[in-house]
Amino acid sequence: MPEKEEKIILEREYNIPLRKEWLKVPLYKRAKKAVKAIREFLARHMRADFENIKVGKWLNKEMWKHGIKRPPHHIKVKAIKNDEGIVKVELAQLPKEALEEAKEEKKEEKKPEEKVEEKKAEEEKKEIKEEEEKEEKEKKEKEKILRKEIPKIKPEVIKPKKAVKAPLMRKALEK
Repeated sequence: MPEKEEKIILEREYNIPLRKEWLKVPLYKRAKKAVKAIREFLARHMRADFENIKVGKWLNKEMWKHGIKRPPHHIKVKAIKNDEGIVKVELAQLPKEALEEAKEEKKEEKKPEEKVEEKKAEEEKKEIKEEEEKEEKEKKEKEKILRKEIPKIKPEVIKPKKAVKAPLMRKALEK
C-alpha cells in the first residue's frame, strides 16, 4: 500500500540556544531539560502543540552524546511542519552514519516480487544445510557401529616373585 504523501507547510532552520535553560536545573537533569527546551522553542516558533513535536534520532543522539550532565550549549536544527500540524525536528547537518543508513534503507525498499524471490532462496539454503547436517549425523552413527568402540585392554604387568626366605620354606616343608 502506498503511504500518504505529507504536504510540507513550513520548513525552517534554527540555531537553538540551550545553555540558558539547562543551567536552571541540577547536573543530573541537564540533557532532559535541553530536549524539553528544544520542544518548547519549536512549539513557540512553529506555532504547534508541544505534543506534536517529534525529535529525530540523530538530534537526540547529539543531545546525549556527552551524557546527561553536559548537553550542547546551542544546536542547529531543521524543523519541518506537515499539513497535520506535526513538526519533525532533525539535525541541520546529518552525520555520515545517517547518510549511509538512509542509502541502505533505499536499497531495502525493493519490489515485492524481489522480496518473495529472496525469501525462497533463503528457505532453499536452509533446507540444504539441514539435509547436509542430517547426512553428517548418519555418517557418524554408521562409523560408531562399524568401529564398535571397544575399550582398550591394558596388559597386566607380571612382576617377578621375590625369593622366598629359607625359614619360611622350612616351615612349609614341615607341614
